[in-house]
Amino acid sequence: MKFLDQAKVYLKSGDGGNGCMSFRREKYIEFGGPDGGDGGRGGDVVLECVEGLNTLIDYRYQQHFKAQRGHHGMGKDRTGAKGDDIILRLPRGTQVLSEDKETVLADMTEVGQRIVLLRGGDPGQGNARFKTSTNRAPRRTDPGGLGNEMWVWLRLKLIADVGLVGLPNAGKSTFISAVSRARPKIADYPFTTLHPNLGVVRRDDRELVVADIPGLIEGASEGHGLGTRFLGHVERCGALLHLVDGTAEDVAENYRIVRAELDAYGDVLRDKTEVVALNKCDALQKDEIAEKKTQLEHACNGPVRVISGVAGIGVEAMVNDLFDIVIEARLRELEQTDANDDDDEGDYDYEEDGEDDYEDDVEDGEE
Repeated sequence: MKFLDQAKVYLKSGDGGNGCMSFRREKYIEFGGPDGGDGGRGGDVVLECVEGLNTLIDYRYQQHFKAQRGHHGMGKDRTGAKGDDIILRLPRGTQVLSEDKETVLADMTEVGQRIVLLRGGDPGQGNARFKTSTNRAPRRTDPGGLGNEMWVWLRLKLIADVGLVGLPNAGKSTFISAVSRARPKIADYPFTTLHPNLGVVRRDDRELVVADIPGLIEGASEGHGLGTRFLGHVERCGALLHLVDGTAEDVAENYRIVRAELDAYGDVLRDKTEVVALNKCDALQKDEIAEKKTQLEHACNGPVRVISGVAGIGVEAMVNDLFDIVIEARLRELEQTDANDDDDEGDYDYEEDGEDDYEDDVEDGEE
């Protein structure tokens, strides 16, 4: 399946159905009166986050989505049916942006999430609505309201636990193929990866999702190379695994280039947990590995793992470290969510019981 992470689509909610002008005509009933029914409401444009999708390819070949118009009212006080909604099924992590790509209209982050983006038009009123004591035969009806329409951009930001970053040919695709069942394209030339790949790493009853991001070059934060288009895919990763090609002449400079682009992209990437690994150590001698590891440790001011995706050296230990980091991040997120919920409950209890507590304190003071 082809990967597509951006698409521009046209959305329109349904117009409301028109009201009906009708009069009751039956044998032996001299004054039937108006009986025109109201129209139906137009269909809505609904966004739904579903499981099992990781691309926007469905919106590459169909760009126009229109909800059904509400049915018109009918005689005998019959109301028109509501128009059918149009549902856009989106993968988890999709953002819906305005046409200028500046305003985020919706952010689909949870499976099962549903958002009504555009409401359908209001229903028109039939002539039975305008019957009064002085106007017994009204000939007025209202048309249905117009639906809403707009062009929007769909932008997918993959949600993964670990994002692989590094210069082209750093061995990211080889690593993800070694730890998961993903089979990305692997070749001995730069930019073999032109779109992100996802791999699921399983250990016992645990699993984590690793995203292989296309290689970054100097100036990526300004749009050079594949640019910021794919930097957005690591925004929602819990941690970053920075792979550095051990066969490069200056591993420290290679690290600084990618790190500078991540910092220039914004705080969302600057503050993420980063694990640095010296890759392709199977092609180096022991003294070369020690020398380049020391250079890289000075550049990143932290520990450096030595691995080889091809030979499997250090891969198992690296995966175990990643599991520990991801589990710690998940627990921290749960604790933060529980703390926010407790704060909300505390505020609610204070508002409910504050007055009673104050009166009890006053009574105790008087006694």
